[in-house]
Amino acid sequence: MDDRRTQWYIGAPNGIVLCVNAASGGRVQGELYHSYSRDPVPFSNMGQMTFAMERVYDTLKFPHPSTNTRTFVPAKSAGEVFQERSRIMSDESLLSKHGDIGTFIVRVQHRQNSSWQGRITWMEEDKTVCFRSIWEMIKLIENAVDTVSDQEEEGEQTWFSPEA
Repeated sequence: MDDRRTQWYIGAPNGIVLCVNAASGGRVQGELYHSYSRDPVPFSNMGQMTFAMERVYDTLKFPHPSTNTRTFVPAKSAGEVFQERSRIMSDESLLSKHGDIGTFIVRVQHRQNSSWQGRITWMEEDKTVCFRSIWEMIKLIENAVDTVSDQEEEGEQTWFSPEA
């Protein structure tokens, strides 16, 4: 592993690599990769991205949510919802995926308070930041993508810091 890439690791069975390929008008588009499929999961906005990630976590039952989804439809039996998944892609294969604008490794550690908590690494900058909610994770991604656009115009680069 290259010394400059100290934060490049998946670290959990639910690690996801987000590849951002386009951003315009506040919409971020790209694809995400996880260990359980060779095929990318495309998204055309942050809502689609978060729902796709949530489906992966629900299928894996990891991390376990602290709150359950409410529904008025009869619940499926546990056997119907859970399916054993085996890893298809290695961590090295996942880490070789890159977006045109930015690439992020997302490691959700908890799903508490109807949100996510974890770490996100911006691969191009080898910077890792903890996030306390889905909203904060989305803002980190949007800010990084904006930083890339600003850098092209101004030649300067910074990343959002939750403490700032």
